[in-house]
Amino acid sequence: MAAREGIIDLLVIGGGTAGIIGARTAAGLGARTVLVERARTGGDCLWTGCVPSKTILAAAAYAQIEQRLTNRPPDFAAVRQQVFGAIAAIEPGDSPAALERAGVEVLPGSARFVAPGTADIDGVRAAFRQALITAGAEPALPHIPGLDMAHVVTSETVWDLEEIPARLVIIGGGPVACELGQAFARLGSQVSVLARSQMLPKEDRDAAALIRRSLENDGVRFRENARIDRVSVQAGVSRIHLVDGTHVEADVVLLAAGRTARTLGLGLAAVGVDCDASGSVLVDAKMRTTNPAIWAAGDVTANPRFAHLAGVHASVAASNAVLGLGRRVSGTVPRVTYTSPELAAVGITAAEDGRHTISTIHHTHLDRAITEGRTDGLTRLILDRRGRIVGGTIVGPRAGESLAELTLAVQNGLSTRDIAGTTHAYPTYSDGVWNAAIADARSRLRSPVLAVVTKVLSRIRRARLDRKQGRRSGR
Repeated sequence: MAAREGIIDLLVIGGGTAGIIGARTAAGLGARTVLVERARTGGDCLWTGCVPSKTILAAAAYAQIEQRLTNRPPDFAAVRQQVFGAIAAIEPGDSPAALERAGVEVLPGSARFVAPGTADIDGVRAAFRQALITAGAEPALPHIPGLDMAHVVTSETVWDLEEIPARLVIIGGGPVACELGQAFARLGSQVSVLARSQMLPKEDRDAAALIRRSLENDGVRFRENARIDRVSVQAGVSRIHLVDGTHVEADVVLLAAGRTARTLGLGLAAVGVDCDASGSVLVDAKMRTTNPAIWAAGDVTANPRFAHLAGVHASVAASNAVLGLGRRVSGTVPRVTYTSPELAAVGITAAEDGRHTISTIHHTHLDRAITEGRTDGLTRLILDRRGRIVGGTIVGPRAGESLAELTLAVQNGLSTRDIAGTTHAYPTYSDGVWNAAIADARSRLRSPVLAVVTKVLSRIRRARLDRKQGRRSGR
């Protein structure tokens, strides 16, 4: 068997967001970097995740407005064209050519570890000093009797639909289910969401309720705590039978029930790389696996599966691998559900009695929201005993942008006084963060101890002013 010439400084397996950023980082540091991708660079984010999902959300919003004005049904073919156009516009930046220009050698094919420091790349042995696993994840396929007979799509294959489904049933209650559910409802589908537990179970319940209300206004039907018994198919119609004896009919079933790490066939056992019970690669805070020469980042790990997190983690992993650094990843992870309105959150989102307090501004009292008639939102800060911001949730238009300030505050241990003392532009949606901070800062000034201190200082100040005034009068 032939061997690839020369030793590779960093072998990157997978060309998604994590792989691209990890490879670019390593190459930029002067390392000989080889990236192996079995399909196409760009990964889920470009082809089936972030880019197409946000595009269809935008297209669906415009289509809904146009339908109200013209009474014409949405043009699904035009929506698909818009989705593919966005992918085509962004793809060159993630292409093999762009990576090659950045100093990365890109190899099409599959790679697997065969021994410490050795990988097999489509039958060719390659020696490496360090490796970075960025193989990503794929939609989880729950075992449901009869599901294989239905017309099933996932977040990866839903983009192949050429016609809008008359009835779409989504299995799952997380961000993917909510985003695609709202988009397809606005485009004309009758959408039902079957959530195993709660809808958006990781989010603040008041915030989740606002999102649910918005989706229901668009026609989405929710069934929480839905236990599926089986699926039957007759004349092309799928019937999803629930344990409670009810059923829901669908022309298309969309699976949005989580994702599974792509580790099968990587040969991890041959190099001592351990995975957890779900199959995700185990890493420490430096993104190192149980093999000190192998690192991992992105959806292949057990960390939250966000493109922005994958990129940051891959950069840390690559710089640690190439330079021998000990950089650690931050535990502050922002997340956004891109429905209308958006739900954005970071850090702790539920107060623990005795440890945290809450400061909430409902957008019925937010001037920008009032001017735009979008008062169906809130800004909520979670604060520790010293007034430091440890987390929060924002619901509203472009909440993801407003979240940036909140994320910075959590990351750097800023207090509500720090935010309140910073001038903000008016009127903006980010006023919600400012006003919530001001409300908390003022409430702390009303505490018994501070109230006494304030009164004492005020009396001292008045006495000094009176003495100065008396001296002026005596001249």
